[in-house]
Amino acid sequence: MNMEFRRKLPVPMETKEMYPLTPDVAETVRTKTAELKAIFSGESDRLVLIIGPCSADREDSVMEYISRLVPVQEQVKDKIMILPRIYTNKPRTTGAGYKGLVHQPDPSADPNLFKGIITTRELHMRAVRETGLICADEMLYPENYKYLDDLLGYVAVGARSVENQQHRLTASAIDCPVGMKNPTSGDLTVMLNAILAAQHQHDFIYRGWEGHSGGNPYAHAILRGYVNRQGVTHPNYHYETLLYLTDLYEKWSLQNPAVIVDCNHSNSGKNPFEQPRILKDVLHSCSHNARLKKLVKGFMVESYLEDGNQPVGGGIYGKSITDACLGWEKSERMIYEMADAL
Repeated sequence: MNMEFRRKLPVPMETKEMYPLTPDVAETVRTKTAELKAIFSGESDRLVLIIGPCSADREDSVMEYISRLVPVQEQVKDKIMILPRIYTNKPRTTGAGYKGLVHQPDPSADPNLFKGIITTRELHMRAVRETGLICADEMLYPENYKYLDDLLGYVAVGARSVENQQHRLTASAIDCPVGMKNPTSGDLTVMLNAILAAQHQHDFIYRGWEGHSGGNPYAHAILRGYVNRQGVTHPNYHYETLLYLTDLYEKWSLQNPAVIVDCNHSNSGKNPFEQPRILKDVLHSCSHNARLKKLVKGFMVESYLEDGNQPVGGGIYGKSITDACLGWEKSERMIYEMADAL
């Protein structure tokens, strides 16, 4: 086998024993996750805003960003539930480039997955402990989910992972809302198949165990735009697509019909400054159709302390080293304008 085995990594149970949750953190995760589920089930009419850096590249700037969200959340708490993005895995189309905190706790140093697992858990714990907010992460590697399953309030399955059987089955065992993105091709039936699979029970192999999942009734859609055969990006957040998705949900008889609109990626053509406009556009659509208002549960926004992005080692504190993000001042204004529109 063409692989060098460098070290045996700790299993999730061992990692949790080394870095256990305090009772206060565990209670925060429990109560806030219940609030989030109430939004996706329709019991609460608040909207969700999943917002933060494209990738969590360093602890200090990520924590400063999340800390800035706390007073904003207090101001809009009756209308919006804010979930910080702490995305610790970064999918790479070609396999090259920065792969996230779990691979490289120091983006300028060599990969160190042992340190990365610990750093990732400590960052998620610190965020909940210091801010009282529960956070979101992307499930790029299903076998890694157990390292954080007692901490996460929201899990996203990306456009390149949504067709993968192991992602779908693992999502069926997760006890918090899981968003399934449409694939890069834009085929919504692929996304709905993933939701259907995640909402049902399964028996499957997970981390060397024969497991049985109970099904996740809070699995739902994320619209992120798509790319056509010529490589041109196309949005899918417009009124007609949302109405079509509403019809599909009814046809498929899925539980808790819901969609989160990803305002970046192919919806914005990776122009982060388009995100506030896209958010307002979707809210406008919802104001004209009660079915859409019932379906749309919130938004996903890529945002950081500084506008744009930079290469690894660029040296600008709080500026993304992966996809370009919306800076703090524009993001804060967008949140307050969102609340005013609700």
